[in-house]
Order: sequence, then structure tokens, then C-alpha cells
Amino acid sequence: MGSLVLTEITIVIILLVVSLVAILVRRVRIPYTVALVLAGFALTLQTQWRLEMTPELVLALFLPPLLFEAAFHIQADDLKADLVPILTMAIPGVLISTFLIGGLLTLAGILPLSVALLFGALISATDPVSVVALFKALGAPRRLTTLLEGESLFNDGTAIVVFQIMTVLVVEGTLDPIQGVLDFFRVALGGAAIGLLLGYLVAQLIARIDDYLIETTLTTVLAYGAYLIAEHFHVSGVLAVVMAGLVNGNIGPRGMSPTTRIVLFNFWEYLAFLANSFVFLLIGMNIEIGELIAHLYPIMVAIGVVLLVRATVVYGLNLLLRVWKKAPPLVYQHVLFWGGLRGAVSLALVFALVEQHIPYDRQLLALTFGVVLFTLVVQGISIRFLIQYLGLSVRHPVVVQYERLQGELLATRAAKRHLERMHREGAIIPQAWETVSKELTEREQQVVQAIERLLEEHPHLAVSAVRLARAEALRAQRAALLSFAREGLLSEEIVHELINEIDGALHELTLHGNGEGNEQEPAPAAAT
Repeated sequence: MGSLVLTEITIVIILLVVSLVAILVRRVRIPYTVALVLAGFALTLQTQWRLEMTPELVLALFLPPLLFEAAFHIQADDLKADLVPILTMAIPGVLISTFLIGGLLTLAGILPLSVALLFGALISATDPVSVVALFKALGAPRRLTTLLEGESLFNDGTAIVVFQIMTVLVVEGTLDPIQGVLDFFRVALGGAAIGLLLGYLVAQLIARIDDYLIETTLTTVLAYGAYLIAEHFHVSGVLAVVMAGLVNGNIGPRGMSPTTRIVLFNFWEYLAFLANSFVFLLIGMNIEIGELIAHLYPIMVAIGVVLLVRATVVYGLNLLLRVWKKAPPLVYQHVLFWGGLRGAVSLALVFALVEQHIPYDRQLLALTFGVVLFTLVVQGISIRFLIQYLGLSVRHPVVVQYERLQGELLATRAAKRHLERMHREGAIIPQAWETVSKELTEREQQVVQAIERLLEEHPHLAVSAVRLARAEALRAQRAALLSFAREGLLSEEIVHELINEIDGALHELTLHGNGEGNEQEPAPAAAT
């Protein structure tokens, strides 16, 4: 069997595993990314096929769509409001973290100073994928999501630049501080400049095109092209993708039709889902238990040091920011501390060291895997309880009560329909049907009255439910038009025009719904 076919089989199996895990986590209350890591580890028990994690695979293939999708959805106003704390955590925070982690590990006798600084740089890149997904599920404040995601987008680039400088220190044994600072600004600012330029050019091009397939393709070219061009000029590809995503996400949609916006957002959501799934499955598939057991004590020390330094950076820097009144609330800082997970970037960087046969490479690999697994599994699972304990889950009790009543109503009506069908088929005698049907009807009326009282007391529930019902009606119209086009009842030109109008109405409904803000009660499901 050829290598291409084997690769295709591997990808199909991985996609199947990803789908099964996604279905499973709907029933088991653990983060999707944690479940993928565990599934990947389980796959290592067989030896027929295995996909190795390489730096090129993560940094060049999976990271650009992840960074672009996250940056594309960050609103410039939200980023601008918290730009100072985000950049403070992403630049000085990474530098402080690198030197503190390196110094403490050296004092603990775990690694020589130069190697410890290298580890400090590669482990300083945070990966909040599972945390951000949890924020959305729990309805956490949007500002908190922007802070954590914004820090991660920029500190990835900072950490990689510092990592490259520290690699030179380990390999050559010397480091010119002035040259190091100049290299840092050249690589960082050069990558950001390329991203800004390319993002603006593609946004202007999109404004002159009205074809969602071409526009979606252009954003794909932008995401990967920004990374490749920046790397070609030896500047930060990560920062280039981030800036390209930010610019294109805030300028590009203005020139897009509603249909293009919907298609584009769905495309990037799916692409990011695939990239995330592959990355975390790869993490699980590349765990080496033997290495972890052999370096158990250094790993425990490294975990303690990383947590201590993360706390120092988060609380220390925000204490300074309070002087300029730029610091986020203390409860946000607690989540920023515990939500500082490590993931794909750290592992990609340490695998690059293994390929180069850097001194202490196996120990660095074990330490990185140990810290990443601890943050993903322990912190990734427990962050839900921290958010709920701090009262940052804004899922209002009234909405919970509404959904509970609606669920009871739907269940009661489903039971009536089921019994009615059995009665028609002769499976239930008339007396049993009349008795139970009467009981269900009475319960249905009680629930309906309770829902009506709740809607009278809280009018915003009715407004939200009506908006969602309108959205469902528009989606039904859209599906019907597509069906008519397939059957040849309407021309493609007319269908395209009508769908564009429907997508515009859907976009307006989405904007109106999101305008309510995360700090208020979230919308319930559509009223029954």
C-alpha cells in the first residue's frame, strides 16, 4: 500500500476519532481538548499507525489557521480597550517569565542556566483554546475572553522570538545583550508590519469582489501566506498572521456581502476546529510515559515553578497597572493565572530542539510534556469550577428556570404524541389513554402558565425568544430556496439575490443579539 494511501487512511481515522470524541464530551463534562489528549494517548497503545508531532507540522500547518481565526474574531474596540494589559502580559510578561523560570530551575539544580532560560522561553507561550471554549459555554464576560485570548495571540510571537535568541545562547554559549534586543525588535516589528500590510491589501481586494468562494480563498491565502512570507524574511510569522487576522477581521467584513460573512465565519470556525483537534490528538499520541516517569521529580519542580512564576507575573504586573488604572478586576486576574495553559506552541518548540540535538533535549522534552499535560488536564478541567466559584458565569437563574420549564414542556408534549400514536395503533387501551392523556394535558397547561408568568415578569426573555424564532424562520426560508434551486424551480441568479437578502437579515439579528453584551442575561432558546 502506497504512502499516500496510508496517509489518507490515517487522516480518515483521526477525523473519525475527533468526531467520536466530540460526541462523547457532550455527555461527559470534561473539556474537548483534554478528551482529545486522552484519546490520542489511548491510540499510542496500538502500533499499526502513528502520526508524529513535528515543528513544521504544528507551526507551519496548524498554527496559522488557529491564530488567524482567533485574531479575525477579535473586535478592534475590545482589543483597544485592554491593549495595555494585553501587551504588558504578552511582552514584559514573557520576558519576566523566561528569566524567572530559568533562574528558579537553575537554583533548584534542575538545568544549567542557559538551558533553563531556553525552557523558560518555550514554556511561556500560553494556549487558552479549551479555556476560551469553556468561557463561551458558560457565558463568561467578553472582556475576560479578550484578555486571555489577546495575551495568547501576542505572547506566542514574543515567546518564539525569545526562544530563538535563547537557542543561540545554548548553541554558541554567548549572547550579546544589545544584539539580542535589536534582534527581538527586528523580528517582532518586522512580522507585525508584514501582517498589517498583507491584511490591509487583502481587505481592500475583498471589498472589490462579490464571490464568497474567492473571498474565502483569499483569507486562506492570507493566513498561510503571511506566515510563509514573514518566515522567508526571518521575522515573526506568528505575529504576521495575528496582525493580518486582526486587520482583515476588522476591515474585510465591511466590504463583504452578508452571505460571504456567514460562509467565511463558518469556514474558519471549521478549519480552526480541525486544526485544534489534530494538535491535541497529536499531543496525546506523542506522550512518552517512560520519559515522564524517568523525569518525574524535575517535572514536579517545573510545574511548581511555572505556576509560581505565572502567579508572580499576573498579579505583579497588574499591581503596577493599577497605578494607571489599566488593570482588570482581581477576579479576572485569578482566571488569567489559572487559565494560563500551555499547549501546541511549547511542544512544537521543544521538538525543534530535539531535532537539532540541543544539550539536555530529552530532559527538556519530558519537562515540557509534563507541564503541558498538567495545565491541560488539571487546570483545564478545574477552570470551570473556578469561574463558577468567582461568579463569572453570567448564566442568569431566570434563564435557567425558563429553559427548565421549556424542557419540561417539550418532554410532556413528546410523551403525549408517543402515547397518542400507541393508542391509534391499538397498543394502549382507551381507558389508559384517556387517564394518562388527561394527566399530561393538565401538566402541560401548568407549565405553559408558568412560562407565561415568567415572560410577563421578564420581558427580555420574550424579546430574545422572538429574535431566535425569526432567525429560525429565516434559516428555513434559506433552506427552502436552496432546495428550489436544486430542483430547477428557480434560477440560480434569483436564488442568489434572495439568499443574500435573507443572510443580511440574519446578520442584523446576530448583531442585535450580540449587542446586548456579555454582562447581561444571555438569550434563552426560542419560545415554544
